[in-house]
Amino acid sequence: MAFPPACGTVSFAPPFMERLPGFRDFYPEPLPHKDVGSADARQFIFRTWREVARRYGFREYDGPPLEPLELYTLKSGDEIVRQLYNFTDKGERAVALRPEMTPTLARMLAAHERSYKKPVKWFAIPQLFRYEKQQRGRLREHFQFNADLIGETDPAADAELIALLVDSLRAFGLTAADFQVRLSSRRAWQEFYAARQGDPARAYDFYQAVDKLERDPPEETDQKLRAVGMSLAEVTRFIAAGEPTAELAHILASLQARGMGDFVKVDYRVIRGLAYYTGPVFEAFDAQGELRAIAGGGRYDNLIQLISGGKVNLPALGFGMGDVVLLELLKARGCLPVWGAGMEVFVIIDNEALRTESLGLVQQLRAAGRAVDYALTPTKADKQFKRAQELQAAHTVRLERDGTGTLRARVRRLADRTESVCAPAEVERHLGI
Repeated sequence: MAFPPACGTVSFAPPFMERLPGFRDFYPEPLPHKDVGSADARQFIFRTWREVARRYGFREYDGPPLEPLELYTLKSGDEIVRQLYNFTDKGERAVALRPEMTPTLARMLAAHERSYKKPVKWFAIPQLFRYEKQQRGRLREHFQFNADLIGETDPAADAELIALLVDSLRAFGLTAADFQVRLSSRRAWQEFYAARQGDPARAYDFYQAVDKLERDPPEETDQKLRAVGMSLAEVTRFIAAGEPTAELAHILASLQARGMGDFVKVDYRVIRGLAYYTGPVFEAFDAQGELRAIAGGGRYDNLIQLISGGKVNLPALGFGMGDVVLLELLKARGCLPVWGAGMEVFVIIDNEALRTESLGLVQQLRAAGRAVDYALTPTKADKQFKRAQELQAAHTVRLERDGTGTLRARVRRLADRTESVCAPAEVERHLGI
């Protein structure tokens, strides 16, 4: 007869804890597995976004990752709730993790717009959350470069924002052979619909059919269009003609003057958020058509008025560029740097009697802005040197005393193994990095 093990003799290992589906871990390079994110790549993207935004005079802002649920249903309707991470908090408030940044921006400006001269040019790099089906280029969280220009109605503002988008992508080394911005206009479609005496009550159905032109079968699209008194043939002719409206012509001329004409073309297949955008809209696409849209945006002149309950009415436009698709594109085009630890100096302590002085040197170099590492505990000199190589240190420095007992620093440049000897206070000058 078998008996169970005595009490206390059985141990159960806890289950291996995995990250949630659709979320990412970010590791320093080199990555331990292809299925994890690169913290170095993420910082590279953030730095580039920030630098280009700075050149255009945009200021960085941020807001809370948790907002009232009503902020999103007010903009997008109750149907958006199924895409959100939402819950009732301990104060019995209906809240949600932010799925987008623009409603937060609208809320912030509605509260304090008098404190800022117009136009307002702001950007943010928020982490956003949506409970959606995972697919290539879309996860349940991502970081996004949001740039918005508020308080200006002239098409010059639209051109400025598109120029920022183009330069943000060019800053990564991408060219007109890698991406293109497709420019369209909600007003152009409104005029098209009105000119054909479309029923205003069915306008949403019309725009929705146009929005899904490239996804739905032609016969299905034609059926939807005929239900609102239109036809696929006349819609297709309008798109093929690609005649820019006056405001689109102004935008194109401004971009041409900047030498960006090759990056932008009119494409009326782009229509974007049906109940949100009010004028010019645009999307940036991979030129080879292999990926989802890289970025998208346009003019949304009614949102701040909506969020403020009619108290503040400011024209606005903006775009968002997610890091997921962008990173795929940069990998595919070979535009990512090769990262290492980036250590500038490794201080080798082969004489423990000089550890105190060596720590002083470490701090001296760090205070001067150098990236410096050293062995925390007594370690053989050859192992310390090996660690310096693993960290790809540019230099090693070790302290020693000469025949007179004077403290000296031996600086070695690892690229060519050349050495120099100097006083500890002069090490910074001898590095020459």
